[in-house]
Amino acid sequence: MTTHTPGHTRLRVTRAGIDTYQQPVVYMHRDCEVCRSEGFAAMTRVRLDVGTRTLVATLNVVVDDRVGLGEVALSEVAWALLDPMTGALAWVRHAEPAASAGALRAKVFGARLDDAQYLALVQDVMESRLSDLELAAFVTTSAGDRLDGAETTALTRAMISVGQRLDWGKGPVLDKHCVGGLPGNRTTPIVVAIVAALGYRIPKTSSRAITSPAGTADTMEVMAPVALDLAAMRRVVELEGGCIVWGGNVRLSPADDILIRIQRPLDFDSDGQLVASVLSKKVAAGSTHVLIDMPVGPTAKVRSDAAADSLGSRLAHTAGALGLQLSIHRSNGAQPVGRGIGPALEAHDVLKVLRNAADAPADLRDRALALSAGLLDMAPGSSAGTGLQRARSVLDSGAALAKFLAICDAQGGFREPPRAAFTADVPAPASGRIAEIDNRRLAKLAKLAGAPTSPTAGLETGLRIGDTVERGQPLLTLHAESPGELAYALDHAAALQPFVLAEAP
Repeated sequence: MTTHTPGHTRLRVTRAGIDTYQQPVVYMHRDCEVCRSEGFAAMTRVRLDVGTRTLVATLNVVVDDRVGLGEVALSEVAWALLDPMTGALAWVRHAEPAASAGALRAKVFGARLDDAQYLALVQDVMESRLSDLELAAFVTTSAGDRLDGAETTALTRAMISVGQRLDWGKGPVLDKHCVGGLPGNRTTPIVVAIVAALGYRIPKTSSRAITSPAGTADTMEVMAPVALDLAAMRRVVELEGGCIVWGGNVRLSPADDILIRIQRPLDFDSDGQLVASVLSKKVAAGSTHVLIDMPVGPTAKVRSDAAADSLGSRLAHTAGALGLQLSIHRSNGAQPVGRGIGPALEAHDVLKVLRNAADAPADLRDRALALSAGLLDMAPGSSAGTGLQRARSVLDSGAALAKFLAICDAQGGFREPPRAAFTADVPAPASGRIAEIDNRRLAKLAKLAGAPTSPTAGLETGLRIGDTVERGQPLLTLHAESPGELAYALDHAAALQPFVLAEAP
């Protein structure tokens, strides 16, 4: 049992009202007796004991009277983690060095880490014992191909061990994941509806956007609630066979959510961390058979066949070590999918496919059917090669739409996706044939319009490689929730030029 020092070393806990996202931050006045006596400086890692709860946080030093000399103010996440009572006092002292500090230092200098070292690192990540600077060092030293196969598996196992894990009982549990990088490729709601309509379990946890204009959870959220807890998620799956929920709320691989927070501003791609992120969540979700959608193209996340071979090999090796049945669906990632890019716009495309609308985007429908077929053919007891016919049958009959609406109702109720209040066309600067489409620039333009923060924002385009356009013809239509956001995106549209034009034949 910890013995606290005399009362004058304790500080009254207050709420700063500052959102620091997932990083716990505390604020103390520079002339505070504790701050001076302990030798605290800005960015010091400090430990707070409040009642029976303990927190390690980063200190920010206040130089005016916004924080009293006898107070310690907590950021929103720090307040939530400590949940102090009114008038609570905190004992603040230097945090002990993280147990994984040596392993982190070794990784920075190029060493290979073992299972125990990765477990120590991930446990320290979960307990906020590593600062964002230290987490950034870990993400950086793991970028590219700096994690070998054994390290990737070790990191994956560690991430599984610190989260919750679902058990669905006997029988196959199907799942799919797209490695990303292809705007508009929102196949998951369609695949889940098809597979569940055929009687299989497919409990899908999805992410919000990391660097894209929309994640599956963002798109699904404009149609139904996605922030379900584990108990609610289980009820939906037991009732309807499938779900599409936000993974961050069920905390199946919570360490990954913290690492993603660091990866987002750095915009680093790491095959090892991608594999650990994807497969830790699949194992934690209780999946037994997983299909990986891997678009390959010059401006997709996976840019070449060689890169696809490398990533596919790493995925297969790690899945085998974890006992997962895994298949990879490699596809053309040279251009976007569907017409909409942005949460609500992608939701409209999804519903058109499920409703068999005459103007449904054919490429989105075909991709969803191909992925559904691949997943169905993986299922034990299936006749090889019959998946496509079975998938097409439930989509054409309306059974997939009925199942999707039933899943939405079970998750809290279906709603039609809204539309943005403001739109503007971006005209072609010249006549010609579309020779290339830059997926990254399209995604950036959709984000400049406000996606995914503004759910109805983004862009629409139906143009594809090989199409011809005339000067002044709309290349795309921007959607925004305010005139200012629309004007901002329009200002950048000419410079970004996601369509590369060549002379028409």
